Amino acid sequence: MKILSIAIALVVAAAATPASAQGACQPGTYRAADGDFVVLVPSPAVPEPGLRYQFRDGRRGATNEASAPLACNAGAVIIAGKAWARIAFRETPATFDSVETKLAGMLIEPPGADARRPLVVMVHGSERSSPIGGLYGYAMAAQGLSVFVYDKRGTGASEGDYTQNFELLATDAAKALDTARRMAAGRFGRAGFFGGSQGGWVAPRAATLTKADFVAVGFGLVASPIEEDREQMVSEVRAAGLGADAEALVDRLSKATATVLLSNFAQGYAELDAVRREMAGKPWAAKVEGEYSGAMARLSDAELRRIGRARFDNLELIWDYDAVAVLKKLDTPLLWVLAGEDREAPIETTRGALMDLAAAGRPVDVYLFPETDHGMWEYVQHPDGSRDVTRLTDGYLKLLGDWIKGDVRGAYGRAEHLTPR
Repeated sequence: MKILSIAIALVVAAAATPASAQGACQPGTYRAADGDFVVLVPSPAVPEPGLRYQFRDGRRGATNEASAPLACNAGAVIIAGKAWARIAFRETPATFDSVETKLAGMLIEPPGADARRPLVVMVHGSERSSPIGGLYGYAMAAQGLSVFVYDKRGTGASEGDYTQNFELLATDAAKALDTARRMAAGRFGRAGFFGGSQGGWVAPRAATLTKADFVAVGFGLVASPIEEDREQMVSEVRAAGLGADAEALVDRLSKATATVLLSNFAQGYAELDAVRREMAGKPWAAKVEGEYSGAMARLSDAELRRIGRARFDNLELIWDYDAVAVLKKLDTPLLWVLAGEDREAPIETTRGALMDLAAAGRPVDVYLFPETDHGMWEYVQHPDGSRDVTRLTDGYLKLLGDWIKGDVRGAYGRAEHLTPR
C-alpha cells in the first residue's frame, strides 16, 4: 500500500508540474481509457527536445509550449491528472517496386491480431515531405486501423523523380495497397485508400487499378487543375468584395492561361494579352494568384515563351484531368469530406459533382465541416482577409476512423452530412 501511495503521489505531482519542467517527452501515441488519444512526433518546426502533439479532437501544438495541456514523466503522458498509456504499435518497414522505381513504406498495426481490422493506405498530397513517422498515420492507427504509409516517388526514402502525374501516382498507390495486403495477410478485413488534398485525385484512380473496398478523401477536388485555378481566383476576388466584373475578368484569365498550357505554350497569347491590358488598370490585379494564372499574367509573352514550360509545366500535371469520369468508374464506397471555406481547393464544383453522383445512385457519402480551410483547419480571419490556422476541426479524425471501420454514429463536431441515408 505504501508503494501504491508513492506512485499516486508521483502521478499527481507530475500533473501539477508544468510540461516544460518535466522530463523530455518521448515520441509515440498515447491512449486514454475512453479511447481518446494524443500523437507525439518530432517536427522540424518544433525546437528539440520538443515534439509536435495532435489530439483526436484536433488540438495541436508543441510539447515545449507553456500552454501545452500535457506533461511527460518517465515515458508517460499525464493529461488532466491521468496517465495515458503508450500504444505498442507493430511497425514494419517495407520497400516495393512500381514502374521501375523502388519506393519506401511502413506498415503500422495496432497491438493484437484481428482478421477484421481495416487496412488503409495513406495517399498523400502534393507535399514533398515524408509521411512516414508523421501524425496522420499514427492518428489513424490509434483508432484501430492498420495503416500503410509510404514516400511517394522523389520524396523521403523513395527513388525516382517527384511528379504530379496523377496516373503514375495512382499506379504507385495501387502497388502500395498490393504490398500492404501481402504484409498484413491474415490480419485485416476490408482494405482501401485515404487521400488528402491532391490525394483526392490519386486515390479514386488507384481504386480502379486494384481491388479496394473503400476510398476516403479529405479536402480534395472533383475538378481539374484548370478548374481549381479558376475557382481559387474567383474565391480571391469574392473574399476581397470586388464584384461580378472582377469575377468575369479572372474567369477570362483562366481560360486564356488554360489555352496556353493545353497547347504546350504554343497558343493563347492574344487572349492573354487582351486580359493583361484590361487588368492593367485594376489595383487588385497584382494580388490575384490562383494556382498559376496570376503569375503567368505577370510575365510578358516573351518571358512566358522562354521560361513558361520550365516554370509552370515541369511536373507532368494533367491539366484537364477528368475526375468525374474516374468516379463514375468507381463502384467502391466513397467518403468525401469538404472544408467549407477552402481557399486552396474551393468546393463549389466539387460539391456539385459529388451531389450529382449521389443523386445518380453512386455510393458516395459527403460531409462538410463549416468554417474550415484547406486541411480541415479552423482559423482566425483578420480584417485584411488573411487567415491564421488554429487547429484541426473537431470530429474530422474520428469521422475518418469510424467511416473506414463502418461504424459511423452520432455527431462529428460541427460536420454537416450532405448525403444522409
